[in-house]
Amino acid sequence: MKPRHADGERTLAVFFDFENIGIGLNHRRDRFEITKVVERLVEKGKIVAKKAYADWSRFAQYTAPLHEAAIELIEIPRRGQTGKNSADIRLVVDAMDLAYSKEHIDTFVIVSGDSDFSPLVSKLKELGKHVIGLGLAEATSDLLRDNCDEFIYYDDLDKTPASVAGGLPAQLPEAKKKAFALLMESLLALRRENKEVLFSSMVKDTMKRKKPSFNEEYHGYRTFSELLEDAAGHGLIDIERHKGSGTYVVTRVGSEPKESAPAGRSGRVPRPAADGRSAGPSRRPPDRSPGRPAPAGRKPAPAPAPVAVPEAADEIVDLVEDRYAED
Repeated sequence: MKPRHADGERTLAVFFDFENIGIGLNHRRDRFEITKVVERLVEKGKIVAKKAYADWSRFAQYTAPLHEAAIELIEIPRRGQTGKNSADIRLVVDAMDLAYSKEHIDTFVIVSGDSDFSPLVSKLKELGKHVIGLGLAEATSDLLRDNCDEFIYYDDLDKTPASVAGGLPAQLPEAKKKAFALLMESLLALRRENKEVLFSSMVKDTMKRKKPSFNEEYHGYRTFSELLEDAAGHGLIDIERHKGSGTYVVTRVGSEPKESAPAGRSGRVPRPAADGRSAGPSRRPPDRSPGRPAPAGRKPAPAPAPVAVPEAADEIVDLVEDRYAED
């Protein structure tokens, strides 16, 4: 049985077909940025395997960035026209080996646009795996794209959603600015993954995947909850206490509209008012006594209509009175 991951976190294995990526790069002037791909994929979940396949004598300029990203380089010497097929076969064999031997890996990422990987995608889906494709727009087959559960175009990685309106407060210390920037990036990443209920633990896990060295104490907070409270105090987010666990839940990010608290959560944590007191709920004024006249210029409220009592209720009242009369 597959283990359940906290907050639905996925476990990813990523396979780079650099021979196919190289074909697309021949028609472009910009370089293939490995960090941009990895930063996008860590938003999906925890990456436990990263492998890249190519004849690295042809892509020597990419070996250093790949090593820095902790990606294992699989050397496939190119022999005429057979080198490409050799890389494809090795990638398929390694992917199927992980699919059968590592049950905790539930998501496979194929960084390629080659239609030859369509049978691999179909087999992985047959085994119950979630398959994500990632490739260059001009070097991606429609067959592969449509067969994946998800497909990410490399060109779309630069298109990030709108950031916080007005940016971060300018008067913040540098350490807090970095913490808030990472917090907002992680929250927006979770929104891209269609996460509606953002538990504090989920947010912190995403921040640590994006930056493993993150520690809230370095930024001046004793706990992660204090960081969320400070961000809420600056108007960057809204937070609530979850009714069941008591932990914080982020209900609004940046310029998102404010919503009422859904079922299962307590009321929104109030931001302090200008005089330092919490703005509590408004109280209704006490009703005036019936004998006091209404103020001038205002019509008196109509008398409430009599409530009709069902016949069944009359029968119950008669039965109770008869029983007490007998006693």
